[in-house]
Amino acid sequence: MKFGMRTPSLKRSFKARTTGRAKRAVKRAVIPGYGKKGMGFVKNPGRSVKNSIYKKTTFSLWDLFK
Repeated sequence: MKFGMRTPSLKRSFKARTTGRAKRAVKRAVIPGYGKKGMGFVKNPGRSVKNSIYKKTTFSLWDLFK
C-alpha cells in the first residue's frame, strides 16, 4: 500500500476536469445506481475497501496548497 504523496498526472487531471456533465447525465439515466453513494461497495467490495484506504493514506500535490 502506498503512503505519502501521489505522483501527479497532467493527462488524468485534464481528463477528469473535461469529462462532461452530459456524459454523466446519460450514464445516470441508463445505469441504475450510477452516482449513488455506496454503489462502488456493492459492485466491487474489494476494490472499494482498497480505494478508501489508499485515499486515507496518500495526498496529492494540490492538497499541500489548501
